[in-house]
Amino acid sequence: MRLFECFWKERTLPGKVLAGVLGVSLAALMAGCNKKAAPAAPATQAVPVMVQPVMLASVPSTDSYVATIKSRRSATIEPQVDGNLTKILVRSGDAVKAGAVLMQIDPLKQMATVEAQQATEQQLKAVYQYNETDLVRQVQLYKAGIISKQAYDQAMQSFANSKAALDSAGAQTRTQREQLAYYQIRAPFTGIVGDIPVHLGDYVSSTTTLTTVDEDKDLEAYIYIPTERSAEARNGLAVDLLDVNGTVLAHTSLDFVSPEVDNNLQGVLVKAPVPKSSQQLRNGQILNARITWSTAQTPTVPVLAVTRIGDQSFLYVAAAQGSGFAAHQVTVKLGEPVGNLYPVLGGLNLGDRVILSGIQFLQEGAPVVPMQAPGPQANAGH
Repeated sequence: MRLFECFWKERTLPGKVLAGVLGVSLAALMAGCNKKAAPAAPATQAVPVMVQPVMLASVPSTDSYVATIKSRRSATIEPQVDGNLTKILVRSGDAVKAGAVLMQIDPLKQMATVEAQQATEQQLKAVYQYNETDLVRQVQLYKAGIISKQAYDQAMQSFANSKAALDSAGAQTRTQREQLAYYQIRAPFTGIVGDIPVHLGDYVSSTTTLTTVDEDKDLEAYIYIPTERSAEARNGLAVDLLDVNGTVLAHTSLDFVSPEVDNNLQGVLVKAPVPKSSQQLRNGQILNARITWSTAQTPTVPVLAVTRIGDQSFLYVAAAQGSGFAAHQVTVKLGEPVGNLYPVLGGLNLGDRVILSGIQFLQEGAPVVPMQAPGPQANAGH
């Protein structure tokens, strides 16, 4: 109806003006009559997110050092005689019993010496037996007054000399036999054979290293700590032995702290026994040792809440905004992770509600609906 009223009024204008005005007015009128009000922009929908307050947890103060596993019983096997190796009866890594023969040095020369000494002993034994029989006869003759005291004394002297010679020969024979035993290299105790750097036929002497035997039990970790930490080192401090991937292989504790500083390493030696249940640790193995110096109650946040960009760490907290909450990005300073938690060194306060879910979809100021994350809160406030 308004369209026709507008059109009727425009017809009262004269000539071309009327036509021009009519055209412009008609177009504007139709546009205005057909125009609808623009809808209002919808409000941003608040996103439900899981949150967890910053809590106190027991966080250890630790340092990691290189450790070497050593056996409390380890022997370097060297020969006590010279000669060529004629037998090597073991291989590296073999488990041997105490007294087992490991190698043999050519014993032929020593065997000849023993046989010669045995022959000498037999000769002296024959002389001794003759003098013993003769002494019995001389004693009877002396008692009967047939021989003089001088003849009797000579018989006694000959018997004594032959006995002494026989005893000496017997001792030498035993010595040579014992020496013959040195040509067989035996394990001093039950253990594991180490590297064997010699070969069959090699000439060896008392300065030649043949192999090693290590007792595969009663192992201990040798750890060198910096001198500035020596005042804190004490027996009973917890030690974790870890492989190169950070996996804990054994839990133990210090049982020795050296009173001296190693001049070469400028460190203090501490030791920790390896539990007998740690079957995967071996003598000579090199790994990492993590020493726990102390434990303190420290604010922590879950690892999954943290985003890293370069060397900066960020997370979102649910901050109060108006009648609701909004995501607020915070730069934080964190310590080394302990399990699934990061110790908080700066940037947060106890009780701040850290957002755990939907982090990749959040931005600064986005409205959120905090929901308490499930899980135990046992460490909070302790």
